[in-house]
Amino acid sequence: MPKITFVTEDGHEQVVDAPVGTSAMEAALNNGVPGIDGDCCGAVACGTCHVYVDQKWFDKTGPMTPGDETEMLELTDALRDNSRLSCQIVMTDELDGLILTTPGHQH
Repeated sequence: MPKITFVTEDGHEQVVDAPVGTSAMEAALNNGVPGIDGDCCGAVACGTCHVYVDQKWFDKTGPMTPGDETEMLELTDALRDNSRLSCQIVMTDELDGLILTTPGHQH
C-alpha cells in the first residue's frame, strides 16, 4: 500500500497509508493529519486540503489542473508553483513515498 509523508510547517512528519484509488486528502482525514481540513469532502469547492508537493514528486503528481482546482487555489493566501489540492491527488503505486507539506493555515 502506498504511503504519504505529510509535513507540517514546523517540520513535524506523519506517515500514513494511502490505498490506491483514494485521494491524498482522504488518507489525511482517515489518519487525523493536522492541517488538512477537507471541508468540502473533495468536491473541489474549498481550499482546505491545500498542500505543497515536494519537488522530487512534482513530475509524478503534476501541476494544479485548470478549472476548479486552479480557481480554488488562487483563493488561498499562500499559493506556490507546487500547490495542489490533496483531494485531486489520486494515489497510485507510483506515488508510494509521496511527500506533501501543509501550509501554516487553511483557507
